[in-house]
Amino acid sequence: MKFGSEIRLGSFFLIFFIVAVLEFFWPRRQLLYGRVKRWPHNVGVVFLNSVVLRYTLPFLSGSAAVGTALWAQKQGVGFFNHFHFPYGVSVGFCVVFLDFAIYAQHYFFHRIPILWRLHRVHHADMDYDLTLGARFHTIEVFLSMLIKMALVVLWGAPIASVVLFEVILNGMAMFNHGNFYLPLSVDRFLRKMIVTPDMHRVHHSVIPAETHSNFGFNFSFWDRLFKTYKAQPLKGHEKMQIGLPDFRDPKYLKLWWFLWIPFEKTGMEKSPFPTSSMKKQVS
Repeated sequence: MKFGSEIRLGSFFLIFFIVAVLEFFWPRRQLLYGRVKRWPHNVGVVFLNSVVLRYTLPFLSGSAAVGTALWAQKQGVGFFNHFHFPYGVSVGFCVVFLDFAIYAQHYFFHRIPILWRLHRVHHADMDYDLTLGARFHTIEVFLSMLIKMALVVLWGAPIASVVLFEVILNGMAMFNHGNFYLPLSVDRFLRKMIVTPDMHRVHHSVIPAETHSNFGFNFSFWDRLFKTYKAQPLKGHEKMQIGLPDFRDPKYLKLWWFLWIPFEKTGMEKSPFPTSSMKKQVS
C-alpha cells in the first residue's frame, strides 16, 4: 500500500513537471487568463477533494480504490478472487475495463442532467492546460470514487491493476489537458490508440456538438467504437472557444465560485446533449 502510494505520488509530480515544461516552451494556444489567476484555484480543489475523500472514507488508507482492492483480496470478494486466471490476464483485463468504465461514466455525466450540473465545473474553465485535468467538483470526485470502488470489488481487481490504473488516470488527465504542441504526424499516430491533447480539446469547445464528444481519457478507440468521436474542432484549435456559453464571467475561475456552479440555473442543465440539427452544423 505504502509502495503503491509512492508510485502514484511520484508519477504525478513527474508527469506534472514534464507537461508544465512542454506547455511553457511549446504552447498550443495562448491562454486568456494565465496561470496566476487559475492555477491556485484548480490546484486548490485537488487538495480540497483529497481531504474530503480521506475524511469521508477514513476506513481506507491511502488511495480509496487501492484500499478497496486490498480489502477485496483479504475477504476473497470479486470475480478474480474467486476464479483464478494468469495474473497478467486479470491485471490487463481490469485496467482495460476500468478504462471503459471511465469512458461510460464520463458519457453519463454529460447525458444525465443532474450529473451534468456537477460536471459543468470541469467544462466552465475558459482556458485549457494541465491543471484543468484536476478541476472537478468535490461531489463528482466522491461519486466517481464510489463507482470505481464498486467495480474494484465486483471484479476483485488485483492491487497492481488498480495502482497501474490510478497512475494512468492521473497521468493521462494531465497529458490530454496539456496546452502544448504536438506535430500533426505524431498526433495522428498517437490518437490511433490514446487520447491526445488535440483530440480531447475538442471536448472542451463551447459548441454543444463538440462538447458532447470525445469522452475517452486514455484509450481513444472507445469513442470510435461508440460513435462519439470528433476529429477536429470546427474553428480550429487556435481559434476555438473553450468553456461553456453560460459561464463566461471570470469569477468562475475562482474555487468558491466554480464549486457553486452545480447550483446555478442557466437552462443548459435541462438539455445537456445537442440536437440533431446542432450535430449537422459541425459535421
